[in-house]
Amino acid sequence: MDYRKGSIGRIFVVRVDHGEDLLKELTGIAVMEDIRSAFFTILGAAGKAQLVTGPKEKSVPPVTVWSSFDDVREIVGAGNIFFENGTPKIHLHAVAGSSKVLTMGCIRKEAEAFMVLEVFIIETDIKAERVVNENRGFSPITF
Repeated sequence: MDYRKGSIGRIFVVRVDHGEDLLKELTGIAVMEDIRSAFFTILGAAGKAQLVTGPKEKSVPPVTVWSSFDDVREIVGAGNIFFENGTPKIHLHAVAGSSKVLTMGCIRKEAEAFMVLEVFIIETDIKAERVVNENRGFSPITF
């Protein structure tokens, strides 16, 4: 384990409108506002998304299992923003559900807003970035 202590900085309330790509919009605001260390919550609805729903087996590095949907689902999620190789990396885990189905995972590819997605971003002053770790198969936060 490793950790750092910090303070809260700016707070952003973001509305992602119908048809917009959530990850693209979050990346764009992170670049525009130079958000390098933040956590966020999200709620609303998505019309489609692609997400990782777990590893195929309990192994390191993991073999990812992809899932997707293109029907409307209510979304609740939490994530963070740190830079990796000079660009913002959005790490978002969410639950997406309807009256018929529920999917939970890491949204890594397109996530299209249906009507609206509301995001509440809280910036911190903690100096950290994501660095690729080939042995582990992902990019952990590094201080």
